Amino acid sequence: MAHIRLSKIDPNPPEGFEKHKIKEQTKKMLNDLDELQNKLYAGHQHSVLIILQGMDASGKDGAVRKVFEGINPQGIDVHSFKVPTEEESSHDFLWRIHKQTPQKGMIKIFNRSHYEDILVTRVHKIIDTKTAKKRMKAINDFEQLLSENHTHILKFYLHISKEEQTERLKERLTIARKMWKYNSNDFKEAEYWADYQAYYEDCFNDCGEIPWIIVPANKNWYKEFLITEALHNLLKKLHLKYPILENNKI
Repeated sequence: MAHIRLSKIDPNPPEGFEKHKIKEQTKKMLNDLDELQNKLYAGHQHSVLIILQGMDASGKDGAVRKVFEGINPQGIDVHSFKVPTEEESSHDFLWRIHKQTPQKGMIKIFNRSHYEDILVTRVHKIIDTKTAKKRMKAINDFEQLLSENHTHILKFYLHISKEEQTERLKERLTIARKMWKYNSNDFKEAEYWADYQAYYEDCFNDCGEIPWIIVPANKNWYKEFLITEALHNLLKKLHLKYPILENNKI
């Protein structure tokens, strides 16, 4: 795939996209997803792994809440990867990730993922470029292994502008329902914006065998549309069906 430059991608919706029309399209697809997910769960032949990455305040939590709120809770699971525990750090970096991959019939959402181990670690000089490149190869092999086991992977980068991030972080200081998200390290981490952008571009370039979907995420309604559309298209392509009892088992 062509090398992705985030600075060349507009984080806003394209001109001509009307909010109310896009939200109507999203609503229709979300209604479809309820039935498609039921077939996925019942058929127990495929699984879906959704990877959400992005800068702080890019809207990962909101995407989980809005896009997946109508899906049967039995068939979906969300896991957020934090700083590795002592036990996790005592294993290879993918050990804790593999434990969370979806079983057949399930949709699993990674709110942050194994990519943190080649992003945060590089920004803060925990690993060098040589180690990062080795980890990228391991990630490619890991994702290929999952794919061969009928796990379909959708990788989203939620692309917001630096100005939008600053505004959203400030809201966590003033809006009561957002204060719980505040972390005293947020603004300090935002100072590494350029480094994160560069290392994300490395991820897109070197870990693009399963392609990334760059989601302009300054506007939540457009972000939700693109994520819903990608999942809807994937499940439709699988031609999912409910299992049918054989005559001798009725």
